[in-house]
Amino acid sequence: MSCRVTDYRHNETGSVTSGSQHGEADSAVAERSTATSPPQRTTRDAEQAAHADTATPPAPSRATEPHSGHRLAKRYRLEECITRLDGFSSWRAVDEKLRRAVGVHVLPADHDRAASVISAARSSALLGDPRFVQVLDAVEETDVVWVIHEWLPDATPLSTVLQSGPLDAHEAHALVSQVSQAMAASHREGLAHLRLTPATVLRTGTGQFRIRGLAVDAALRGISSEHPQRTDTEAIGALLYAALTQRWPYGEGGYGLNGVTGLSKSSKESLAAPDQVRAGVHRGLSELAMRAMVNDGATATSQQQPCTTPEELSRAIAALPRIPAPEPPPVDLAGYQRTTYQRGSLGAGSHGAPLPQHAPPPPAPPTLPGRTGAALKWGVSALLIAALALASWQLADALLEGDAPPDPPAKSAPPVSEEEVAGPELYPIVEAVEFDPAVPGGSQNPETVPNAFDGDPDTFWHTKNFYGYSTFGNLKDGLGLILDLGEPKTVETLTVQTVGDTALEFRAAGPAVSTRPSQLDDFELVAQGSGSSHTLTAEEPVTTRFILVWMTDLPMGSDGNYRGRISEITVSG
Repeated sequence: MSCRVTDYRHNETGSVTSGSQHGEADSAVAERSTATSPPQRTTRDAEQAAHADTATPPAPSRATEPHSGHRLAKRYRLEECITRLDGFSSWRAVDEKLRRAVGVHVLPADHDRAASVISAARSSALLGDPRFVQVLDAVEETDVVWVIHEWLPDATPLSTVLQSGPLDAHEAHALVSQVSQAMAASHREGLAHLRLTPATVLRTGTGQFRIRGLAVDAALRGISSEHPQRTDTEAIGALLYAALTQRWPYGEGGYGLNGVTGLSKSSKESLAAPDQVRAGVHRGLSELAMRAMVNDGATATSQQQPCTTPEELSRAIAALPRIPAPEPPPVDLAGYQRTTYQRGSLGAGSHGAPLPQHAPPPPAPPTLPGRTGAALKWGVSALLIAALALASWQLADALLEGDAPPDPPAKSAPPVSEEEVAGPELYPIVEAVEFDPAVPGGSQNPETVPNAFDGDPDTFWHTKNFYGYSTFGNLKDGLGLILDLGEPKTVETLTVQTVGDTALEFRAAGPAVSTRPSQLDDFELVAQGSGSSHTLTAEEPVTTRFILVWMTDLPMGSDGNYRGRISEITVSG
């Protein structure tokens, strides 16, 4: 007999949701903690355990041990053991109901950390932030406890990515920005990670970074911290250091990376900054890494204050000048290879040797011998001289009589308008807010709204998860953002970039509307479209101060649920 978590329901997608009848994960969490049961270990005490995930632990007390092919809840089939440590094991498994890969943590129900693991999994499931690998299910049976989480087949751990070399400045900036923002959001909900390493940060196929094991990894290993925000901030600084230098910032190294001479976990010696370890490192990112790791005794290269929380680190990153993406390498024309046709029988000799680039001209035909050839040459010359004299006489006669044909009139280029020279005018977005007619003031993720028009396509505003149907779980007609241009503007085009194929509408309030509308009927439909890149153009330019970007159909995420994400918006007239 098994006992499901009482305050959760298992929906048809296999996700853990609250008891709400609306199908959205509650943003308010009654209990947010990273509590762990004795024996407790600090982050530093658990460092060796973090490196030894593949070690074989003592045999568990239960007679039956999970094995490949074993099924949980007659649904999840265990495929491959990833970690076996401290009495628990982690697996790649298959959800036979939804036919997708998932990750599973399994430990005995009488394990001294079983209760804290279930508690951490519940809290992590309720967060619902797409920057974290989502917990899908948490079950406590008679003799076993298991946690189901997303499995991202296209994602690669940062530890593997760094084996081929350090990240460039643009991608390192994206890494630290996304991870610090995600951890700032989780700490606002009372959730810490405490085990951020290159093995728990994943880079997806689209170049985004996602974090796995929020709260759960620490609970599985019995890791705790008296200052969780400082612990996570220091870990983010170490990730940035490794991304810039391809070295782990402690003398002993770790995660497949060599260490940096100068600082170990037990010392307070000074650590060389990333731009001193490797040439060409971005100076601003180098300083940020040191400011984040100052908690462990490292010394920043500037006089700026250390960053002690993910929120402070996120603000410091946002203050950096924009780092452009690297230009693609030039085409190497010297390495051009001949095509198959050129290398075939027409392009090579009998032994396959290529022909020279300029073939020698064919030999001239032989001249006629004797008096016949000489007479022919004199005759041709005389004819040419006569023709030249006749043409000269006709030209002179025409000039004397003034009959020379007039020069054709020069064609003037068509005039170019100022609009064609200047191009469309881009209007700044003064403010944007969530628009959900069912919940005045918005109910999704209002703190991420600025990401939709910050000029950075790597950041985005997102909705919560919806289950079962792409039309917001059949609970809403739509969701969107209201853009405030500050004053009425003549708008012609709205450009929207989304993550995944999304159906959306371009709506505008009337020119006389001076306060933000509160009803969908206050906006007139201007244009609509679907896809991930939308250029919505009005048939006739509209004059408005308030624009509504209204989503009506959402894409499916890798977890089988539906979520809308807008990464960039521009308005032009």
